[in-house]
Amino acid sequence: MAQLDIFGNVEGESLFNPVSILNGQYIYAPNFFTKLDSDKYFQILKNDIRWNQESMNMYGKQVMFPRLTAWYGDNDKPYSFSGITLSPHFWTKELSQIKDKIEPIANTQFNSVLLNRYRDGNDSISWHTDAEKELGINPIIGSVNFGATRKFQLRHIITKEKIEIELTHGSLLIMQGELQHFWQHQVPKTAQKVNERLNLTFRVIK
Repeated sequence: MAQLDIFGNVEGESLFNPVSILNGQYIYAPNFFTKLDSDKYFQILKNDIRWNQESMNMYGKQVMFPRLTAWYGDNDKPYSFSGITLSPHFWTKELSQIKDKIEPIANTQFNSVLLNRYRDGNDSISWHTDAEKELGINPIIGSVNFGATRKFQLRHIITKEKIEIELTHGSLLIMQGELQHFWQHQVPKTAQKVNERLNLTFRVIK
């Protein structure tokens, strides 16, 4: 597995050139938000977001998601994944602030955000793509991270090539181009003791 080099250490709205990989592109800014802002957003989102533990049917029984989730955005933009459909809560002030901050980098106006709360190393998300029909062709995903550093892994569906990124407190990862159609991604479980992590994946629901 290739280990991603940290390239750049920029705060704010500086534009980044995307890194091209086979069948996709990404932009990674490890310190996009200041530590002060990251600490603030972590505490507010942890306490104020309407978190829920969803479940899905697997092999004939209901299985709880190994993380907490929440869906926010424009009121008319429901989202379906893993056999469930979520209707959004309306934007909070903080979510709108974060969205406004990342939109110039993504060159996109997002209308929704899926939040994931990883309480410890046992919480995870398995291999998947964000390629649901509601997201359209070649969706742009803006992933913001607050809290503990966790490994984020990409795996090409055909070649099985892997890329690993350490998503840090205050980081921004933008996935674009064909990436969601050719690369799966996951946040694996870890036996190491880790604190909580909040992940916000901004997207455009068609």
